[in-house]
Amino acid sequence: MTNNLRSIEGVFQGAPFHMVGDGFRVSNYFPSGTNFGQRFSPFILMDYNAPFVFPPSEQVKGVGAHPHRGFETVTIAYEGYVEHNDNHGNHGIIGPGDVQWMTAGSGLLHKEYHEREFSKRGGLFQMIQLWVNLPRANKMHAPRYQELLNGNMGRVKLPDDGGEVRIIAGEYNSVKGPAQTFTPIHMFDISFKANGKATFELPSTFNTAALVLKGSAKVNGTRTAATGDFVLFSNEQGYIQMEGETDDTVVIILSGEPINEPIFQHGPFVMNSEAEIIEAFNDFQAGKMGNTDF
Repeated sequence: MTNNLRSIEGVFQGAPFHMVGDGFRVSNYFPSGTNFGQRFSPFILMDYNAPFVFPPSEQVKGVGAHPHRGFETVTIAYEGYVEHNDNHGNHGIIGPGDVQWMTAGSGLLHKEYHEREFSKRGGLFQMIQLWVNLPRANKMHAPRYQELLNGNMGRVKLPDDGGEVRIIAGEYNSVKGPAQTFTPIHMFDISFKANGKATFELPSTFNTAALVLKGSAKVNGTRTAATGDFVLFSNEQGYIQMEGETDDTVVIILSGEPINEPIFQHGPFVMNSEAEIIEAFNDFQAGKMGNTDF
């Protein structure tokens, strides 16, 4: 452990809330909220559905069939239940604490929507969706799903009964998370009790940030980050210290090795060149990714 603290490059809020389909009320933190460009590679998009109560509905809310190619979607559930299915025959439901890690790879069509029984009763809904880029060598990988259930996450108790770090991907204090990733990624969420402290030392070359989901946290002993604050750290040697200021503080840490390749993103496709984007649209329109009747 070095004695240096990794400095804070900036603290950001997401863009104004908007609806994605009729089932997700999200604030886009990047790219539109911050205009990061490649600054936070390999993460290329983050939509945050902050806690929101959906009323009961007999009509299931969500997003209809749509294609993806060239990256992964990572959906982290905190409240509520999301159901999905695709044109490869995959189907699943995730609820509080679960994560769905979908590799779109060469291309597929899928639907995301409120699980039917949750939709009928309504209730509190809170989710994060991340888009994680794939390197050129893996962009046409066969599509796959990882359903990462809460009970299978890595867990580390904080000192002095200060809370718990849940490891989704990567490693913390020699405990590994269950996610399989194409490039090195650390993804932790931390449930703090008041005055609980967690210390992280991550590679200086990894792009690293923290989002406060609930409560407030003191960062590096001096800066208070409130609910909704996205704290971006400078790429330098050193460690990060987070301290919960309330008994219900929740923070997610994202850290990953940048993919230093060109990014061309248009709509639901993320490739390395404009020609590959055109090819993706042509393949979709020609039915090479399958049809929407599933």
